Amino acid sequence: MINKTLLFEAAKKIGIILDDTALERFDRFAYLLVEANKTMNLTSITEPDEIVYKHFVDCLSVFNETEFPSGAKVADVGTGAGFPGIVLLIARPDLKMTLMDSTKKRLVFVRSVLNELSLNAEVVHIRAEEAGQKKEYREQFDIVTARAVANMNVLSEYCIPLLKKGGIFAAMKGAKAAGELDNAKGAVKLLGGQPLSSKEFSIENCGERTVICVKKISHTPPKYPRPSAQISKKPLE
Repeated sequence: MINKTLLFEAAKKIGIILDDTALERFDRFAYLLVEANKTMNLTSITEPDEIVYKHFVDCLSVFNETEFPSGAKVADVGTGAGFPGIVLLIARPDLKMTLMDSTKKRLVFVRSVLNELSLNAEVVHIRAEEAGQKKEYREQFDIVTARAVANMNVLSEYCIPLLKKGGIFAAMKGAKAAGELDNAKGAVKLLGGQPLSSKEFSIENCGERTVICVKKISHTPPKYPRPSAQISKKPLE
């Protein structure tokens, strides 16, 4: 399906070394994604080399922007078809991954991929703002990831409540997203976070990317996250 040598070399260029097991799993994941996409709307990216760069290498780049300790509890909010959650888990099977999404159909696909690849993760059909108010998820994670889900002021309210104190929220964005952090500083502070970094970089055959990192320095006030309608109607400033 994919050119595994291409993936190995592309990942190596950003400092990620993939072993043979990971490369085989990425190959199988790509095949399953393309096959499922024939009947479901999972991705517009279906060419093998584009999958390598625009899904796999793009997702792996977050490892360069924040440390993922061994055995870290990670929540991937709005995981969709498993990006970045499954990609990170393939590269680092030691991670205790929770994959969250509000669309059940996508999660059926995610579960099938995990089963095929013999990987373990918790898969949860839930909206992020609901998860943030449940004791089993609120302030339980070392790292929370989200890839192209929403603007930072909205995304922060979805994700920061899930973080333990001292945890890191890593938001994966496209080009020219650095300004989003400036506009969300008030929201981040209100939710118990502190802006850490906003790094723009380029990935070969993938274009400009931005990873925004926020550290949780104090507990999130109990009223957050608010219901979805309130978040949409009046985003935090």
